[in-house]
Amino acid sequence: MSALSKSKKTFPKIPAPAPLSGPVAISSNFCGGNIVHVKTVVDSPTKCRVELHVDQDPYTELEDTIHSQWFYFKSNVMDPILGGPDKASAEVTVDYVITNANRVAYPSAWPGSSVCVSVNGKKSWERKTKTDYNKEEGTLSWQHVHRQYEEGTYFSFFEPYTLDRHIDLVDRCRATRGVNVSVIGRSLENRHIELITVGNGPLKCWINHRQHPGETQAEFFAEGLLTRLCGLDDFGAVDGLTHKARQAFTFYIVPNMNPDGSAHGYLRCNAGGANLNREWADTGDYKAPTLERSPEVYYVLKKMDEVGVDCFADIHGDEEMPFNFIAGAEGCTNWGPRLRGLQGAFLGAYCRANSDMQKEVSYDPEDPNGANMAVCSNQIASRFDCLGITLEMPYKDCYTCPDPERGFTGGRCARLGMNIVDAFMHVKDWLRTEEPFWDDLGADDQYVRPKEEWEGKATMMGQE
Repeated sequence: MSALSKSKKTFPKIPAPAPLSGPVAISSNFCGGNIVHVKTVVDSPTKCRVELHVDQDPYTELEDTIHSQWFYFKSNVMDPILGGPDKASAEVTVDYVITNANRVAYPSAWPGSSVCVSVNGKKSWERKTKTDYNKEEGTLSWQHVHRQYEEGTYFSFFEPYTLDRHIDLVDRCRATRGVNVSVIGRSLENRHIELITVGNGPLKCWINHRQHPGETQAEFFAEGLLTRLCGLDDFGAVDGLTHKARQAFTFYIVPNMNPDGSAHGYLRCNAGGANLNREWADTGDYKAPTLERSPEVYYVLKKMDEVGVDCFADIHGDEEMPFNFIAGAEGCTNWGPRLRGLQGAFLGAYCRANSDMQKEVSYDPEDPNGANMAVCSNQIASRFDCLGITLEMPYKDCYTCPDPERGFTGGRCARLGMNIVDAFMHVKDWLRTEEPFWDDLGADDQYVRPKEEWEGKATMMGQE
């Protein structure tokens, strides 16, 4: 065990859950669930307050921290408050309050956020537009009216993507002609790490998803990508551009890098507490990846070394930024006119294919030669001297194309997954050329150096 394992911090403990009996039944004992029911206070026969805590990921040695923020739970209002023997009321208003909201990984993400809600079966999700973060009290709160005969109401940080849905997606791919599904390794808890291969072209395109399990946007993205590449909605038939893409590329797609964290309802970690997106290289005396701590990364990187990589995307969700954006390899030692031109042209084509993507706002690029090589996209861009990007999608409503009632949705994540094919096809002839293609790029394909600031940021982030 390295010296990094000796934590000097103390972390707040999550309180014991409330007794099972009571007027409101809170459950998160299902795939991806996460919440602790602290207590319920009944104000009247038609109103009560439910206090909650977001539960924590395991301790992360490298970062010396405990992550938390993802929540997903079911609520049932019980008799006699709602439709009981005394027929007290046909509906009850419940105030939900997360009382440790200021002690999660990214408390600055709460301003501008809206909780996802689904009634009767989790088939459709909307937003609680009046979600409120009280910075002084450290609480996140929203109100919901529960009506008689509802099967139950689900709340979450973003639309969940369960392992059952993951298994169904993989099985649909496996049943499609021309698609290969293989298990390249197992997680710490012995779950499969699946690799889906489609296409027979000379260019090797890798797309990894959901290193951080609470970023469910990533697997909706994978579903959209695989639906297009494999023709899942049309008995294996694909559109003309996708047909050409399958001739130009062999796509290697990992739809879920972190099945253990997905099952447990963690935000950023695997079952052992490793943040997989910091496990792609050693950090000082901290060795990574290892079979003991991060087998998910170990097996994927081993396969990448076996087959090669010509272009790469790592798919994520960002808690704070209300944008879709990519972060590139500006800090890598091989960054220069070629990679800059590839990134500019790739992003330009992506923006033309899908108006949810934009190029002006992203993380501030790393300093020259200052890249963290333990981060996946940096490691791959450098290791294979290729176009390598991290793609981020919002939990919040998308600032460029707002829809307050529904927010940014899993369906829109899937559409971005479909449209990444357009972006890769636009740059395919330049991925390994030695010609200075960047000299002839049009205005829309020019690299734009992004920045984290945007108009309206201070208001949205509660900084005014």
